[in-house]
Amino acid sequence: MPQYYILFLFSLIFFFSSSSHASVQDFCVADLKGPDGPAGYPCKSPANVTVSDFVFSSLAKGGNTTNIIQAAVTPAFVAQFPGVNGLGLSLARLDLAPGGVIPFHTHPGASEILVVTRGHITAGFVSSANTVYLETLKKGDVMVFPQGLLHFQVNAAKIHSSAFVSFSSASPGLQILDFALFANNLPSALVGQTTFLDLAQIKKLKGVLGGTG
Repeated sequence: MPQYYILFLFSLIFFFSSSSHASVQDFCVADLKGPDGPAGYPCKSPANVTVSDFVFSSLAKGGNTTNIIQAAVTPAFVAQFPGVNGLGLSLARLDLAPGGVIPFHTHPGASEILVVTRGHITAGFVSSANTVYLETLKKGDVMVFPQGLLHFQVNAAKIHSSAFVSFSSASPGLQILDFALFANNLPSALVGQTTFLDLAQIKKLKGVLGGTG
């Protein structure tokens, strides 16, 4: 038997063996008492899994928008919704009061797709080439935000606006640009050097967002 044919057979055996292993486990409900690693949380014992692990009801109610950004994000990530562990998806609800804004932020671990359910939302993202993709969305409109790119949402209506978003990860991660810059203990002078902002403005923003330095 030719050597390449033997290698081909071994490749097929490995492929089907790997595939069968992948399909053995129906789900991996998160054991939130365990460590959260790159592959997610460890699995809860199937004997302890109940239907409540696969149901999440907190997106039915709007979040509290009485805050500095006049907006709220209600997540249904793995930490809140253990049933999505290992499935590569999660959800969240956005609520924006008039004037509300979800500031520039990024999700290092996931792409995002948004559907507007009420009002109008101006949304956009910036590519790595610094090209801006911007649109004002109405009820029923959908927009996608590629993984890792800076993006934002602003209420463009005079009424409360809302949306649901879906992510391509059970734990998409979040970093808000304003907080990264002004809610830390980095010396203000160094922030000024790296952003070209006025020192007085930096100190004002640090005071608002709780930063020091």
